[in-house]
Amino acid sequence: MGCEFVKGKLNTALVVIVGLFCLGSAPAISEQISIFAAASLKNALDEIAVEFYEEHGVKVVLTYAASSTLARQIEHGAPADIFFSADQYWMRYLSDKGLIDPKNRQDLLGNRLVVIAPKGARVDSQEGSVTSPLADLAPSDRVAMANVEAVPAGVYGKEALENLGLWPSVEENAVQADNVRSALALVALMAASRGIVYASDAVVEDRVEVVWEIPQESHPPIIYPVAATAGSSAPSAIKFLGALSDSSASEIFEKNGFLILDGAS
Repeated sequence: MGCEFVKGKLNTALVVIVGLFCLGSAPAISEQISIFAAASLKNALDEIAVEFYEEHGVKVVLTYAASSTLARQIEHGAPADIFFSADQYWMRYLSDKGLIDPKNRQDLLGNRLVVIAPKGARVDSQEGSVTSPLADLAPSDRVAMANVEAVPAGVYGKEALENLGLWPSVEENAVQADNVRSALALVALMAASRGIVYASDAVVEDRVEVVWEIPQESHPPIIYPVAATAGSSAPSAIKFLGALSDSSASEIFEKNGFLILDGAS
């Protein structure tokens, strides 16, 4: 069965409507659910949402952006049934405001930080080194990363570099993007010679390569919590949350570079 994805803009978010124009023997659409998800989840969730539509006939509207952006949109009344964050902070932010259903919250995925470069670029790197390829950057060596004050990938990245003593050499060269996928794109387009992204981002972009894995002990664990929102009235939202931890979804997440947390599947 072929499906056409309809994309558009919602503030800085990418909206993907799954199953709107699906043809063939798919079940009739009886419901629609809206999911606000961190940009790094895009490829995996697109695939999971198509499977969910084919099995349940529920149209899934996916809005991708930085977790900080999405949380603030939900805070200001944006209609979301599920929030899938790239860190704990923005889930707690909404939970503290009574906007998350605590009964259905779970810590589902983990991730890692990596340094990337355009594919084929000559980047000095040594196994186990904590300095190359980010120390002694030339003035022209731009380092793309998500916003270090609000976006989880940027917050994690800055903390890791501070703990490794690398932030002073990177700070002046850093190009901060709205979300981690935008940082990935800057490296893929050779607008930056380095990038700090999640391992899952590097998996889905053929134009970049990993040149260094940032030590995991240099930053807090990267955890992706997911929950239904307190204002959701869609019965299929809880069903979709369950589908996120079944074996098929776990395979998709792992294929896309995510780590399945213990007890999540």
